[in-house]
Amino acid sequence: MNEITKQIEARFLELGVKVETGEIDTMLDQLINKFKVPAEEARRNVTNHFLKKHNIPKTEFFTPRAAPQVKAADIKEDGKWITLRCKVVQLWETNHESLSQNGLLGDESGTIAFKKWTKANLPQVEEGKNYIFKNVATSLWQGRFSVSLNKTSEIIPITEDIKVGKTLVEFHGAIVDIQSGSGLIKRCPECNRALIKGACGEHGKVDGIYDLRVKAVMDDGEKVQDILMNREVTEAFTGITLDKAKEMATEALDQAVVLDVIKSRLVGRYYVVTGAKLDRFILVDTIKQDVKPIEEDIKRILAATAVEA
Repeated sequence: MNEITKQIEARFLELGVKVETGEIDTMLDQLINKFKVPAEEARRNVTNHFLKKHNIPKTEFFTPRAAPQVKAADIKEDGKWITLRCKVVQLWETNHESLSQNGLLGDESGTIAFKKWTKANLPQVEEGKNYIFKNVATSLWQGRFSVSLNKTSEIIPITEDIKVGKTLVEFHGAIVDIQSGSGLIKRCPECNRALIKGACGEHGKVDGIYDLRVKAVMDDGEKVQDILMNREVTEAFTGITLDKAKEMATEALDQAVVLDVIKSRLVGRYYVVTGAKLDRFILVDTIKQDVKPIEEDIKRILAATAVEA
């Protein structure tokens, strides 16, 4: 609701009209929370109210704007209309019908998360492909910027291969959880997104392509960090190849057996990971066991034993 308010307010400001934030909030709260009106419908009702109030033609309000092209790393303001020239780095599973797609875009300067609303009726994008995203709105939530694609946005495929800039980081900690969607999974042959119960959110029931990955949570005692290991890193570190994983699943008549083995081998142990920081994830390039916490535990045990003696 806060994001909708900011976007409405920002667009009216572009037209030279100051709409009070509190007035927008009150109307949205009534529609969404009291009368259970869907968020996008509430947005339209509130927008139309102020269009009538200030005698602004709908055509003027909804005419696509020539938004300036910027780099992902240059996005520093909320509620701005911009244009991006980016590669689709990752597509994430969408668990809400209002979202058509979401994931991560990247250019030479870095990466930024995106959301594409279902009602925008925009074409689907593919992981690894390059596009110009015209007239997208910036948004700030919990200290992180993202961009939203709506009805005034435009997606233009390009042949240029955009190189995505990486911010390499290192993280030390224990793996405390292996998340669902890890282990042996199937991907859609059309858009490469992970299938949920044999179906792709965009292409429905498809014959999926097997893949292997690990989505895990690490904890260093002060903060937690999500990490993502692709097939190559997963195979090298766990010793389970894709063929072996398929064989295990066939013998057990259950793909979950692969996830169970991975959990038993990784959870509760200390590691050092390095890789590119992509939004909330570290995309792991290398992972190795961290012996320092183990050595410290041994020292504490020996010291305690010496005191008792």
